[in-house]
Parts: sequence; C-alpha cells; structure tokens
Amino acid sequence: MTFEKGTDFVVPYESANINKCKCPQCPVQADSQCTQDKIKSSKPAMDKMSAGEVPNPEDVPGIYCSTGKARCQDLDFGRKYICGSCGIWKEYDLKDADPNNHFCQHGRAT
Repeated sequence: MTFEKGTDFVVPYESANINKCKCPQCPVQADSQCTQDKIKSSKPAMDKMSAGEVPNPEDVPGIYCSTGKARCQDLDFGRKYICGSCGIWKEYDLKDADPNNHFCQHGRAT
C-alpha cells in the first residue's frame, strides 16, 4: 500500500492524528524494542517537519487504524489493547469499522 496526500482513508494519516494516537502507550507494544526505537526517533523528526508534513508511516509506531499493520515483529498480541480508549477511535467512530480493534495486527480501519 502506498500513502499519497489526499487519499481518502477512514482515518487520515496526518500530524494531528499522529499526535493524538495512543498506540505507543498500548500494552501490545509495551515491551517492543522496535516500537521504543521508533518512538525515540519519530518524535524529534516530527518536531523538525514543516506544518502539514508527515513522516513515513513505517517510521511511526502507531496510528495503525490509518496505516495498517505494524512493521515491528516483536509485539505481544496476547495483551489487552486500548483502541477503544483512544480519541481517534471515538472521533472516527471506529466501533463500526472493519476491523475495529488490534489495527496493528489486523490492518487499517475500512
């Protein structure tokens, strides 16, 4: 899947949504070294970007409801997810999306 500016997604891949995303705090990712590395590198990179600019989705440890499955292979899908407590999940009414949780495992909301 490629990400093009202006593409219609249920959840737009944009900096406002990246900043609201709770995926980095999710227990599924808590012990993932891959996720921790991405958190450390993506925040400073986003701070240097101009308004409206977004990082490559593969570099962001979250907003999977927009971008699809996680690239990190060390996630623990046996842990409880927090999708339903996320402001993005509520704002875009993802309870009716398919899938409606574990976007990091099942793919983006459609």
